[in-house]
Amino acid sequence: MSVDSAELAGYEDVIADYEPVMGMEVHVELATATKMFCGCANRFGAEPNTLVCPVCLGLPGSLPVLNASAVESAIRIGLALNCDIAPWGRFARKNYFYPDQPKNYQISQYDEPIAVNGYLDVPLDDGTTWRVEIERAHMEEDTGKLTHLGSDTGRIAGATTSLADYNRAGVPLIEIVSKPIEGTGARAPEIARAYVTALRDLLRGLGVSDVRMDQGSMRCDSNLSLKPIGAAEFGTRTETKNVNSLKSVEVAVRYEMRRQAAVLNSGGTVTQETRHFHEDGYTSPGRSKETAQDYRYFPEPDLEPVAPSAELVDRLRQTIPELPWLVRKRIQQDWGISDEVMRDLVNAGAVELVAATVEHGASSEAARAWWGNFLVQKANEAEVELESLAITPAQVAAVVKLVDEGKLSNKLARQVIEGVLAGEGEPEQVMTDRGLALVRDDSVIQTAVDEALAANPDVAEKIRGGKVAAAGAIVGAVMKATKGSADAARVRELVLAACGQSG
Repeated sequence: MSVDSAELAGYEDVIADYEPVMGMEVHVELATATKMFCGCANRFGAEPNTLVCPVCLGLPGSLPVLNASAVESAIRIGLALNCDIAPWGRFARKNYFYPDQPKNYQISQYDEPIAVNGYLDVPLDDGTTWRVEIERAHMEEDTGKLTHLGSDTGRIAGATTSLADYNRAGVPLIEIVSKPIEGTGARAPEIARAYVTALRDLLRGLGVSDVRMDQGSMRCDSNLSLKPIGAAEFGTRTETKNVNSLKSVEVAVRYEMRRQAAVLNSGGTVTQETRHFHEDGYTSPGRSKETAQDYRYFPEPDLEPVAPSAELVDRLRQTIPELPWLVRKRIQQDWGISDEVMRDLVNAGAVELVAATVEHGASSEAARAWWGNFLVQKANEAEVELESLAITPAQVAAVVKLVDEGKLSNKLARQVIEGVLAGEGEPEQVMTDRGLALVRDDSVIQTAVDEALAANPDVAEKIRGGKVAAAGAIVGAVMKATKGSADAARVRELVLAACGQSG
């Protein structure tokens, strides 16, 4: 039974009658140099089908070789999630036919994952935490990518042509599967988003992935079911696939809660299926949901079991950093900023960049101002993440130092930063090459003032008559003549002095 958006149940009515039960499956591509089972480069954005070989193309006779770096990253993820690390485990073949999987099976872990029985204490906006139990984190390889042309939605339905790019096939992937998340009530969508946010921050802090949801290196499958208040058994679940933004995770859970409630309230039955999330805020049916039996798992015969030693696990345990949100709380106290300001910096992806800029000598105020305002603007204009801008915290700190030393005004500093972003060199070199250094020589400024007053006798007369506000026009003319390199405050002093006035 389908439900139109206009027929969705009211959210408060859903909460009054049903208890949502969630399960989150988060897929994370690892930032290893090479793929999971071959030597092909693991890199996003290359020309289609240029990062491939017989192994990741599934050609006959090719054999996989396990990426040791990927295994270490998987163990570190498991440890950070408070999991038990399995001392021994095998890979399996997950069999299915789809054009984006050239072998017609995926090498994955099935009944012997690398990490099990963990948890993550997720920080919420109100300062509390919610513990999400982790069932498992297992290793597998990613599939290729299909591009469907000719359809309005970009999906295969209605497409006239489908193109396969196997650059992503074989990229190391970790799937993190939560246990059922119960008892959330009305906060279910909020907690779903907070959990994925916390995972993203944790994985970025570990340095195992760039967790770029917009590029698919982190993807979330959101499982949801409803059970009547007081019932013991779970309802039938749906799985919304490949939700690719934090906001969309929240929207997808809320929509499915309202949709499923409408189905149940009308006497219908929820179908166990995968669903597609649409960016304008709704889900649509995909395919009926397979079970493990459908995939005909069996042990991968071409790979030896994974058996990390206790010594390796202990060594990797020492590399687990402090939780990112605890680091941010400490930094927030050090900087003396409000929760709102900190949240803006977090949402912009600026906290670590600001902290690094402070480490290079800038004040926290100046570092926040540049990263949280001007550079966020530049990132938005370029449609890239803030950390992807072609400028480093050390370079931003160097610009701050030039301003503090009086060599640049804030306006000129913006031009210097634009030069750095354009690849023109280090800040001081850009300042010199563009002739942006502030003019401190009063004789040079005085000459420009005299010329501006001579060119604007009416304005000069007003100033001499006591209308000191008119000095702004002369200051503007001087700043234009000096290409903004004069100190505006000093220019104004010299203008007023030349006209027999004081500030």
